[in-house]
Amino acid sequence: MPAMPNAQQSPYEALGGADGVRRLVDRFYALMDEMPEAHGVRRLHPESLDDSALKLYEFLSGWLGGPSLYIEKRGHPRLRARHLPFTIGAQERDEWMLCMRQGLAEQVADTALRAGLEQVFQQMADHMVNAEGPAQ
Repeated sequence: MPAMPNAQQSPYEALGGADGVRRLVDRFYALMDEMPEAHGVRRLHPESLDDSALKLYEFLSGWLGGPSLYIEKRGHPRLRARHLPFTIGAQERDEWMLCMRQGLAEQVADTALRAGLEQVFQQMADHMVNAEGPAQ
């Protein structure tokens, strides 16, 4: 679970539990569909984003301190290994973060929570890069 500024509650609770995490994931994927600037990362996904959204919701649920839905269904996340079949360079990482930052900006009013989440999502996105190339 990522460390967050408010030690009184988990990030999952601070986001509003299942409903808050679902709103963030839904907005994130809507942005990926809507933003021309996210074309590179969008093309890595299937036409329907439903399964991707479900997997991200389940993963974030446990990662943020809520129920371990992903692990219960699919085992250890092994994020980098699961993403190795996809060519993820700086451009795709940056496009993913563009959608996540915008989603966080729209869905997370608490500035400290939002900043903490942006930081850990950036670390996660950096870890997924498996191809060289300059950011665009």
